[in-house]
Amino acid sequence: MTSLPSVTTLSHLPEEELTQVLDLLFEPSPPLHALSLPVLKSTVFPTYDILIVAVNAQLSALARSDDPKDIDRLSEILCSHPRLGEKKVESEQSRAEQAQLQKGAEEEKEQLAALNKEYEEKFPRMRYVVFVNGRARPAIMENMRTRIDRGDIKAERQEAIQVRLSSLKDASS
Repeated sequence: MTSLPSVTTLSHLPEEELTQVLDLLFEPSPPLHALSLPVLKSTVFPTYDILIVAVNAQLSALARSDDPKDIDRLSEILCSHPRLGEKKVESEQSRAEQAQLQKGAEEEKEQLAALNKEYEEKFPRMRYVVFVNGRARPAIMENMRTRIDRGDIKAERQEAIQVRLSSLKDASS
């Protein structure tokens, strides 16, 4: 599947096709499939934007939870997003978002790799996620530095969820 089926038909599709829809909208993630497939099978969504908001609500509920299992599940979902500047990227959307990060000086690529490492040490089981489209690598690295220095894991989880929601809404426009 390379394009999305009509959103109003989702509740009637086989699970395999629903999984492909989630993988096109988000990153391939078995924990996201387990979380969101029941909603896709039981709800008729009028638009993909509404579906995206529904998945966002599920992720936000996990982020607000005090249950370590919910936080682990959320971390698995958020870590399905590739590291910034990574060459091997599974989803078409992420490939397009990250293409510009492959350009530029080798020194900047090394700085980005070092910041990714520092971020993941500061926030275990997290990946730095930001809306890349049209932003220069130095601006992204400055944002990453600010978020590392802020040191707030709960804010990072919420920001990662919001960034995904924003990029999906931008892509679906």
